[in-house]
Amino acid sequence: MTQSNIEKIYKTLSERENWLGSQLVDIAIKIHQALGPGLLESVYEKCFCYELTKRGVLFEKQKTIPLIYDKLIIDDGLRIDILADNLIVVELKAQEYYHPVWEAQVLSYLKLSNKRLGYIFNFNVPLMKEGIKRMIV
Repeated sequence: MTQSNIEKIYKTLSERENWLGSQLVDIAIKIHQALGPGLLESVYEKCFCYELTKRGVLFEKQKTIPLIYDKLIIDDGLRIDILADNLIVVELKAQEYYHPVWEAQVLSYLKLSNKRLGYIFNFNVPLMKEGIKRMIV
């Protein structure tokens, strides 16, 4: 492992990443308290984007990222639910059961988009804190 890879692994998150991460968690909790579980993912996404806009946070929803395999470029290889401030990958779920493949999905998104911080928010839980997964690479 090279020195730059070691530094990247152990580099602390920036103030902006930490602040934004706390905003994202706060938004998820606020939406869940207001609406509860059981709705479509698209409803939670619209509310999430609305809250980001109210807080002045830049974001892109359904952000496509090209995937490169050998000499093949797949323009729509990845679709991130929300990319907050071009820093944090947000994957929204509304599923009864947590699936470990979601973590692999977010890790792939982080790696291929060259981002360090990602969240999985699953709204179909009794308490939102049970539906939050924070991932750092």
